[in-house]
Amino acid sequence: MSIIGRFISAFFVTALMAAAAFAQETQTRVIDEVVAVVNDGVITLSRVKRETKSAVDSFVQEGKTREEAQKMVDEKQGELIANLINEELLVQKAKEGGLDSNIEASLNTRFVEIMKEYGLKTVEELYDQMEKSGVDPKQLRENWRKQATRDRVIEREVQMKVYWGANGKEVRDYYDKNKSKFTTPETVVFSELFLGFAGRDEAAVREKAKQLYAQLKAGGDFDKIAAENSDKGVIAGETRKSEKIKVKDMVEVISKPLAGLKVGEYTQPFDVEKLGVAILRVDERQLASQESTFDENAVRMAILNEKFPAEQKKFMSKLREDSYIRINETYRPLVAPILFADERKDKPAK
Repeated sequence: MSIIGRFISAFFVTALMAAAAFAQETQTRVIDEVVAVVNDGVITLSRVKRETKSAVDSFVQEGKTREEAQKMVDEKQGELIANLINEELLVQKAKEGGLDSNIEASLNTRFVEIMKEYGLKTVEELYDQMEKSGVDPKQLRENWRKQATRDRVIEREVQMKVYWGANGKEVRDYYDKNKSKFTTPETVVFSELFLGFAGRDEAAVREKAKQLYAQLKAGGDFDKIAAENSDKGVIAGETRKSEKIKVKDMVEVISKPLAGLKVGEYTQPFDVEKLGVAILRVDERQLASQESTFDENAVRMAILNEKFPAEQKKFMSKLREDSYIRINETYRPLVAPILFADERKDKPAK
């Protein structure tokens, strides 16, 4: 949509909202307040309140009191609204690029996979199970949609352009100047035996893990014992065997038990956060090497990681600059300094 088209569309959105407000005044009914107009979309006060409540609830789940959580979120109201505006711009960009249907299809696939995992035959059954577990399926889907939209747009408009932006000579030059980045790291592949705490006495779970470890040390078959006793893995995943993982990328709760173990050896049972107890077997281990190796994909990824933050910032700045954004005067002092920090001024239209 052209800038003029966006301006006209936004004008009618604003005009319609104003007309609705006038019509309702005589009936003493309160209508939703427009916090910001973003091209042909709007950010409403009710949407801001929903996001505020969601943020507060998240902090409460982390252990904050509701009063503390509310205070923390209120102090960040300008940032919250700025994020909603950026989110709206990304959603509109996804629609322009025809990505929205693909995103919906991926969400449907994700829900189908969950249904299969738990042996459910219909979406209604899945939703019912989610609600019984305290999860709002519609809110979950909306959260996933937001994340998928952001990821797809940023991937196409920023990441892919940066990844393929360097020509062959530039890639080689970058490698020659940064050879220390491309040495072979230490990697490990492991299998997992996991006993979950869910619905069980934790002490009993730990005792069982000790017994299974004793069987392994006595020569027991790891694969057989894992197949007969293990729950779905939380580290390696459903297959209970990891991909090749760089040791430096592992969190300490995993890397520490694996440290120094040779191929075929087992870790002692250890807690995985508050989820359960794991025993890992080392299947492969490749030691680090100081010799650098040219790998075009690795070099392009290094260039991407280096340039991505600045390029993403530049992309979002350009997206705002090319859009019609009008912030309600009540909220402008809170939002504008955050949203237009780089642009230094609110440019509602060209």
